[in-house]
Amino acid sequence: MKKSFVHHLCIQTNTYTESLKFYTDVLGFKVVQESPDFHGRNFNTWIQLGDFYIELQTGKQNEILSDVNTNSQGLVHFCLWVEDLKSEVSRLHELGTKFLIKNNELIYHVENGSLCKIKAPEGTIVELRSNKDI
Repeated sequence: MKKSFVHHLCIQTNTYTESLKFYTDVLGFKVVQESPDFHGRNFNTWIQLGDFYIELQTGKQNEILSDVNTNSQGLVHFCLWVEDLKSEVSRLHELGTKFLIKNNELIYHVENGSLCKIKAPEGTIVELRSNKDI
């Protein structure tokens, strides 16, 4: 691939309303297109943050999706860079966002910076990081 970038992730949810509210109201994504009754699904919705999209969709009608399991293969989390991690953590904490705590800390340090992890209503883990590099 000569020139490419990450366009979107697709996230399925049994809790569409709660998940959509999380990504829009909590993380700041905007709804670009919401398609009800989309190919046997109640909803297929495109949300955007900068140049990055999430395709948020329900399972096929009458289908209950399995819970997310971090002990399986595939995507474990995705990461968003934030300019001011401490302020963002304070804001998210006030909103009642579910954090994944490590060593009794909301923010923890890794080799090249600081990060925290939060959990979306459908179980997706979202890492927030203060360092643009790896």
